[in-house]
Amino acid sequence: MIKLSAKNPVRSAGDMLVYFLAETGKKSVPCTEPLVRKAIKKAWKADDFSGKAGQSYWFYPTSSQKNFSATRVLVVGLGTLKDDQDDCREQLRLAAGTAVAAANRLKVKTLMAVLPAKTVVSAAVVAESITEGFLLTDYSFDKYKTKNDKENGAKRAGDLQFILHDGGLHHNQVRQGMNRGRRAALAACAARDMANEPGNVWTPARFVRFARELARKNELSCRIFDKPALKKLRMGGILAVNQGSAVPPKLVVLEYQGSKKWPTLMLVGKGLTFDSGGISLKPAAGMEDMKYDMCGGAAVICAMQVIARERPKGLNVVALVPATENLSGASAIKPGDIITHYGGTTSEVINTDAEGRLILADALAYGIATYKPDAVVDLATLTGAVIVGLGHHRTGLLSTDDSLSEKILAAGDMAGEPLWRLPLGTEYSKQIESEVADIRNIGGKGGGTITAACYLQEFVGNTPWAHLDIAGTAWNFTKKSYIPKGPSGIAVRTLVNLVRNWKTE
Repeated sequence: MIKLSAKNPVRSAGDMLVYFLAETGKKSVPCTEPLVRKAIKKAWKADDFSGKAGQSYWFYPTSSQKNFSATRVLVVGLGTLKDDQDDCREQLRLAAGTAVAAANRLKVKTLMAVLPAKTVVSAAVVAESITEGFLLTDYSFDKYKTKNDKENGAKRAGDLQFILHDGGLHHNQVRQGMNRGRRAALAACAARDMANEPGNVWTPARFVRFARELARKNELSCRIFDKPALKKLRMGGILAVNQGSAVPPKLVVLEYQGSKKWPTLMLVGKGLTFDSGGISLKPAAGMEDMKYDMCGGAAVICAMQVIARERPKGLNVVALVPATENLSGASAIKPGDIITHYGGTTSEVINTDAEGRLILADALAYGIATYKPDAVVDLATLTGAVIVGLGHHRTGLLSTDDSLSEKILAAGDMAGEPLWRLPLGTEYSKQIESEVADIRNIGGKGGGTITAACYLQEFVGNTPWAHLDIAGTAWNFTKKSYIPKGPSGIAVRTLVNLVRNWKTE
């Protein structure tokens, strides 16, 4: 799929050779390869190609350019080189996405890319970012198409073969960065695959199968709680949401433990494999997208795929995915019903479509009581309100801990997956007070994203905690060259960056 080569790129045969050029505003072409400089000199002077972000220009070597062994040579604009390292990462990913788009239009099968040597980031980061951009762009989901669409050339990730050339950068660092980028990008693509699967295929049992296989291959601890076990643990939230479904619920737990002396980070992801809204039925228009309501669970379990293979030092990680459907069967939970969560907190269910917080609450309470983590991060496509507030451009972040929030914000910026922190407070918590139970599951029209987080806050105690509402970014995320329509795979790389850069104060 992607490999590193030390062979002279000009003499390398293949369908396409790619160079990345920055916008400088100068007359001279900023390329170290004389043959490329000469070939695009006229286009550069005519301003047909000037290195602007999103620009691409290709040519077919002629007999006078016989030194080129590749069939085509593509130059891609980086734009003006960024001084901020996170901005530079994104600049490289976007340029890589532009290259893949051009390659796909031309039905290219093998692409060699020469890494740009002059940026503000290290050789490893250049390779990591370009690799992420390549693999995240070369993605499609067409496994259920029974006819090949030769006209649009739809391809799945892995069809296009990538070769990196270090471009004069440190070869071993480039290899390390390429491997890091490959692991993170493929995990994000796996999360996209999970979300794209229809609700009749990606069920709670599929989360179980994926987790068990991951644990078997990577020496993780895996525990599965089925419906009888959930009843024994009195997880009233998961059981209540599942009442209307014929498909039994699961609680999936994966654990990476390097040392008992290390701190533990707990990740919890909402695994609603289909959400009809239950008795509080959603509108028919767009309900097919509710197969995406398990994107939080997908992000968590796919991040564990990277963690399991990299086996980070200094941090233990445990991941929990409560998984179920929310349907309106004869036994479905009703508005006005009262449930009892793990640990004894009672909740009045006002709206059955506010179900994600019900299953997350059980997982949070159980996980904190069992694993006593030093920090907790949960992810969920939880509220439509976050889309009203932040659109599809930023994930909502709510937290009880400033240090944890700063780490997550930094990890998101590094991944090109920005977040925005929203407030918490007793004034919002009062909105979920109930007259007949400890709490109720909605807090009215105002501050819906915040009151949903306040509900979860009831179950985390004093443990440093952060909640990521990815309802606006899990699909229809900001349009980028490397982000497809539909599921984005959001937060997988953010979580990976969080773990990779975790430092204990």
